[in-house]
Amino acid sequence: MTTPHADGPETDKAAWAGGDAQDVAAAQAVDDKTGAAPSEAVEGEIVEDDPAPTTDGAAGDRSSDDDATSALQAQLDERTADLQRVSAEFANYRRRVERDRQAIIDTAKGSVLTELLTIVDDLERARAHGDLEEGPLKAFADRVHAVLASQGVESFGEEGDAFDPSVHEAVQDESEGSEPVLGTILRKGYRHGERTLRSAMVTVR
Repeated sequence: MTTPHADGPETDKAAWAGGDAQDVAAAQAVDDKTGAAPSEAVEGEIVEDDPAPTTDGAAGDRSSDDDATSALQAQLDERTADLQRVSAEFANYRRRVERDRQAIIDTAKGSVLTELLTIVDDLERARAHGDLEEGPLKAFADRVHAVLASQGVESFGEEGDAFDPSVHEAVQDESEGSEPVLGTILRKGYRHGERTLRSAMVTVR
């Protein structure tokens, strides 16, 4: 292996072998015949390293990403709040509709039951005269009372109960103390759940 020389490879051989000028000339002649071009001096080129990347661009990208994330989160929070508000309004609407529907049912049922109370009054008068001791009329009376009981209708107003003007209608007041009680029950009162179908007609003592 030979080291390149300015005058060609053969000249390099002669030079490194310690040849004289004649040998160098002969070697140069050989180089000329072979067409070897003299090596050109390669000038070194100083290549500067790329400058260190700045973080301004990356920081700007992160800032933009953070802003976009914050905007999306704000939109998500807003949509979630809207959904919760709509859900609450719908739940309230359902409760209100159910309450109104139940009120309509109770009103209609109360009207029918109130009409039946006139029949009950006639049956109670018949019972007072001893007409319900036996026979088909007794069976009919028992059936009517069973229907009322199945619908949650309860009677109130018994002799000796405390007088309550909100549910008792006093036709005669003979009371003397501060705590009046019921005397004679002229007509029983009836309630359906918390609703009073009819107040009791009584005397007070």
